[in-house]
Amino acid sequence: MKIAVIGQSLFGQEVYKQLRTDGHTIVGVFTIPDKDGKADPLATEAEKDGVAVFKFPRWRVKGQAIPEVVAQYEATGAELNVLPFCSQFIPMEVIDRPKHGSIIYHPSLLPLHRGASAINWTLIHGDKKGGFTVFWADDGLDTGPILLQRECDVECDDTVNTIYKRFLFPEGVKGTIDWNQSAEVLHNWIRGNDKVPGAWTEVDGQKLTFYGSTLVDNGPAATGQPLEIPGASRPGIVTKAGLVLFGNDGKTLLVKNLQFEDGKMIAAAQYFRSGSSAAVELTEEERTFAEQMREVWQSILSNVSHIEDSTDFFKSGAASMDVVRLVEEVKLRAASCQLQNEDVYMNCTFQDFIQMCVRKLRGEDDEEELLVDYVEKNTNNMTIKMPHQLFINGEFVDAEGGKTYKTINPTDGTAICDVSLAQISDVDKAVAAAKEAFEEGEWGRMNPRDRAIDSGAVYTLALKTHVGMSIQTFRYFAGWCDKIQGSTIPINQARPNRNLTFTKKEPIGVCAIVIPWNYPLMMLAWKTAACLAAGNTMVLKPAQVTPLTALKFAELAARAGLPKGVINILPGSGALVGQRMSDHPDVRKLGFTGSTEIGKHIMKSCAVSNVKKVSLELGGKSPLIIFADCDMDKAVRMGMSSVFFNKGENCIAAGRLFVEETIHDQFLKKVLDEIKKMKIGDPLDRSTDHGPQNHKAHLDKLVEYCQTGIKDGATLVCGGKQVQRPGFFFEPTVFTDVQDHMYIAIEESFGPVMILSKFKSGDVDDVLRRANATEYGLASGVFTRDISKALYVSEKLNAGTVFVNTYNKTDVASPFGGFKQSGFGKDLGQDALNEYLKTKAVTIEY
Repeated sequence: MKIAVIGQSLFGQEVYKQLRTDGHTIVGVFTIPDKDGKADPLATEAEKDGVAVFKFPRWRVKGQAIPEVVAQYEATGAELNVLPFCSQFIPMEVIDRPKHGSIIYHPSLLPLHRGASAINWTLIHGDKKGGFTVFWADDGLDTGPILLQRECDVECDDTVNTIYKRFLFPEGVKGTIDWNQSAEVLHNWIRGNDKVPGAWTEVDGQKLTFYGSTLVDNGPAATGQPLEIPGASRPGIVTKAGLVLFGNDGKTLLVKNLQFEDGKMIAAAQYFRSGSSAAVELTEEERTFAEQMREVWQSILSNVSHIEDSTDFFKSGAASMDVVRLVEEVKLRAASCQLQNEDVYMNCTFQDFIQMCVRKLRGEDDEEELLVDYVEKNTNNMTIKMPHQLFINGEFVDAEGGKTYKTINPTDGTAICDVSLAQISDVDKAVAAAKEAFEEGEWGRMNPRDRAIDSGAVYTLALKTHVGMSIQTFRYFAGWCDKIQGSTIPINQARPNRNLTFTKKEPIGVCAIVIPWNYPLMMLAWKTAACLAAGNTMVLKPAQVTPLTALKFAELAARAGLPKGVINILPGSGALVGQRMSDHPDVRKLGFTGSTEIGKHIMKSCAVSNVKKVSLELGGKSPLIIFADCDMDKAVRMGMSSVFFNKGENCIAAGRLFVEETIHDQFLKKVLDEIKKMKIGDPLDRSTDHGPQNHKAHLDKLVEYCQTGIKDGATLVCGGKQVQRPGFFFEPTVFTDVQDHMYIAIEESFGPVMILSKFKSGDVDDVLRRANATEYGLASGVFTRDISKALYVSEKLNAGTVFVNTYNKTDVASPFGGFKQSGFGKDLGQDALNEYLKTKAVTIEY
């Protein structure tokens, strides 16, 4: 009979030889392409006999048979197809073509364990009989009529190997699972067999074992290279995240690692690149390192006479403790080569291990390239490159549905670029990424001291406060990473036994951070540095009008090596993105800086959702009291700064100045003289004193604010209107004769508006009463040369920060936060760490 053999592996080779021994004519062998230059055993045997061999990489594309492939098959004139083992999807045009059809082998007693390997399933189900089936193939491949079955007894001490050797050889083993099942069943199979014996199948003619399975939500379609899994409902996809497998229910799972039959383990994402990396040529210094590591391997593998390049760490007897030792030995000799245990498992031969270490030392360790779609702008004789997409799980990505909005340059009112506008589904993805990074990723397992990264020098043209303090903040909290500790507490003893009680400070988990637009980098640094130092992961929403700084920070953090998922940035609206962050059940802490009105709403949402921990830095109307015995020049200089610093867009800006009546007019005159000297213009010009307000809506609010002040009877001394030039510039403004009941005396302007009120000479308690007669309590200040008066006033002022003979003097080591409706919780200092930690008490009886 004229027979076409379609399959591969040693089993295919044995069937081929048996068919020839029985006198049949093999008109063609159809097998898989050569792997790394090596032909499949079936192909090798057929070629040796001069039989035509066809090595098709696939028979179908998108479910349709490839006409050229079918034509070559038909030209053989086969009367019967024999499929001894076939991992490829054979079209029905081929299955049904021969006059005698197609027969196929299956290593189970069909219909028992249909589509699965009898070797494993027989043992798992406790079957007393095992065996194999030869049957007619149909469109179900294992649902056709049965031709032949053979069975064997399964003994109580049987293993996979004993059944294979005793009965099933040379028939072989197809695989260990019916891959045409639901995603949950596949996931359970892989995780249930993780490490030993491993869930495996044959792919492209080689045994492939799957490790590290997770069920994934069905989000956007996975993109990557298809990988056909025999018997699966559809091909898997090798993506940047790993191997995506599909259940027959349409749901998906993600496999992180794969292991080949020779023990080589790779990241599943590297499957199609596993043999493609060219070896790097070692420098003299790297060769010295390699010889040092050869000695380390020799000391660990004492049973091996000499460490060759091909020496396999695990086949030479190494165990898990040896992996830990090897990783630590590398750190001793090359501190910059930070290995994970997984790196050793994936590079188990000495040569592969050295190549991997050298690539890490060079910064070329095959880390996935960070792809950034930059927006480029030329300014200050520089080309500035800014990301403009969302940053989720270590990647810049478009928002769901490609939604965008324009971010505006306040200097001239023109659009800078389109920025991705996050949607609710994007929040869910970011939180999921942060949760996985915290619970499963290296960040959660990292030694606290290793989290203390050095931010290094940053080049900037921004103001010292914006960037300089941001750098200081990260450096300060980096120093706290390995100093977060609990305490031992004496409690009543449980006689005759004793007790030991101690506390542990632990990270909270996924934290949401919402920051305002006035300090887009510094506010990010204040909250992010403490959050990360405590060991949390985060999802941050920058203000919708100032998203680019946070996105640039995300890029720099990724390039610095922060693990994926630790930082996620979502530009978008507060009503949508901020609300979802407040409501999300997997967010356990929310830090917010913004208005009191929004803070109240966030607090309510956080309580209703899952009682998440909250810290709020809200509005202010900070009083500054200037006594007649002050240093006048300093009081004027600092009083100007307290109002006009950063165009008044400053949460602790002095919202109202109380000036003792005997010096009021002198103080006002000096202030007006200084205002005349202020240069209004481009904020990137180093000589500019006063730049534009952040956005048009805020500019319009300031105009309305000043109109209200005039209507209420306050005296507008200067300013109060928009500067007549392009952009969102507002004149430095001064009001006098402001009475306590007036709107501008009560409400915050958040702009360059100085509110002056007189107080009677010597009446300290009355001015304190007026200063404290506000629902806000963020900051305050006093100027006097009388130390007793200064201490008395600082004690009585009801605010989280009190400045004496200075203003705006914040430091990374000093806690910052308000009282009353200015919120609660602290940024900066040791207190800020406690906002991102939870305390666990442990009591032991002994």
